[in-house]
Order: sequence, then C-alpha cells, then structure tokens
Amino acid sequence: MADTRINATSDMYQSLQKVSRRDFLKLSGLATLSLGLTACGPAANEDDAAPDAADAAAGSAFAADGTLRVGMEAAYAPYNWQATEESEFTIPIENVSGAFADGYDVQIAKTVAEGLGLEPIAVKLEWDGLIEALGQGQIDVIIAGMTATPERMESIDFTEPYYVGTYGLMVQKGSAYENATSIQDFKGAAVLGQKDTLLDDVIDEIEGVNHLSPVPTVPDQISNLLAGSCDAITFDVGNIQSMTDAHPELVGLIFDEGKGFSEEVPVNIGISKGNDDIVAQMNDILATIDEAQRQDIWAAAVERQPE
Repeated sequence: MADTRINATSDMYQSLQKVSRRDFLKLSGLATLSLGLTACGPAANEDDAAPDAADAAAGSAFAADGTLRVGMEAAYAPYNWQATEESEFTIPIENVSGAFADGYDVQIAKTVAEGLGLEPIAVKLEWDGLIEALGQGQIDVIIAGMTATPERMESIDFTEPYYVGTYGLMVQKGSAYENATSIQDFKGAAVLGQKDTLLDDVIDEIEGVNHLSPVPTVPDQISNLLAGSCDAITFDVGNIQSMTDAHPELVGLIFDEGKGFSEEVPVNIGISKGNDDIVAQMNDILATIDEAQRQDIWAAAVERQPE
C-alpha cells in the first residue's frame, strides 16, 4: 500500500510534491512511452562504449536472465490488481497460472523494463513479504505503491518517486463525522490505520484521537469500519473511487490544504542494495515520464480498475 515518505531534492520530486491525487483523477487516457533504449546483451568487445542499462542488468545478479521480476500484491487497485485476461496493459503473474497484473504500478514496471531492455513479469506476494522476497532474490524490484522510509532504506534502496499523493479519512454515511471539514474534527474519534504504513502513522496528527491498533490490510480497515468497530479509517485519496464504488455506504473525506494530513505520499521503486548503477538508470527512465504522462497513466488505471 502506498505509504510514508522520503526526503528528496531532485526537481522532479519537488514538482511532484505539488500534485495531489485529485489532479490525477481529472484526466484520462494512457500515454504510450517509447524510450528507445537498446536491448539486453553483452558488449561486443572491450573497445566498445560503456555498457548501457540492459548490459548492466544482464551482467549482474539483477535480472540476470533478462526478466524483470516485479514484486506486488496484485490486489490494490488502482496501483495494481489481478486480471484474468491478457491485454496491452497487463504483464503475466509468474506464480499464479493464467493470471495477469494490471494497474498504475504495472505501467511503470513496463516502462522501466523497456528502458532496461528486460521483459517484465509480476510476482504476487503479501505486502509484508515484499522486502524479504527482494532480499532473498525472489524478485528484482518492488513496484507496489511502496514509499521509501528511513526504516526501509536501512534494508533496501529506492528510486526517486514515480507518484505522489495524499491521505484522507473515510466514514460511514450518516456518521456524526460525515460533514467534518478538518482532521481535527475527529478529536476523540476511534480511527483505524493499516499496520506498518503511513496510513497508521498519520493518525497521530489528530489531536486527542483514539488511535486504534492497526490492522494488516486495507480490506481489514474497511471491514472494521463497516462493522462499526471504528469511527473512521485513513485511506489513500487515489483509491476513493474504487473504495466508494465497492462500498457505497462509505464516504471519503478529502480536506482542504491546511485542514488535512500534512504528509505527502511519494511512491518509489525498491531494489536491493548494491545496485547503484541500476538505480541511477531507473531514475533516468522515470525522469522521461513527464507530468502529463503520469497523470494520463493514473487516470487510465482508475478508469480501467475492476469494480
């Protein structure tokens, strides 16, 4: 799930911080990106120029077989989800027979893989097993709505953000909090987050809140809210459409600037330490995706996501 933050100084990140997920939801279509980078293969001889991204990837443990194995849940639309039919937007899921992955993360994975001269394939894993799988070499990268936190950066490295969004609060229709205009209106309310993510950490920005023990997944958050076990849950604003479409009895609250959570939510690609050259190459690829293209990719994923 998208969560947490990283301090970044690049121009790309500074510009992305100004973009909220509401901007992404206003646009539609998918930008088809062609990066024109060379295919994977070893250098012809020692006199050739320095190896390109594909050569570096093929010549190391990273994607050594020419396949970029992308770890994700394939269950968190519009970032990523499992599809039963192949399309121009999907990649196969390696460990689920006959299944495919789609979503915003998948389009980023396809672009990065193309730039590296690799063939992308998804590996479906539980959220809390992604970093361990990366460390064990089961996957090459994590592209799953994950944010570079100081804690995670102790174990793995991250690229620059490929998406930045915000958080809100979700309540039941008819709730006493339905017309809240600030997170501070939830003083005394029982608010539930997701374990090991900013969806839990940001709750403490609410003064006097009853911060409940977090649950493992977003569906767990929703189940508790529907059952009346809490007054509100934190949620990723980019998911408001899919969550309220699936649960019309819920209302997503997005607050004006200065009234909501202060955290921006940058999302990064995770990769094992010791791959600095590959990280730099991936950053170069991400930098070719301009703001309009990012918005188009996001909006198209929101439009395409399963109901």
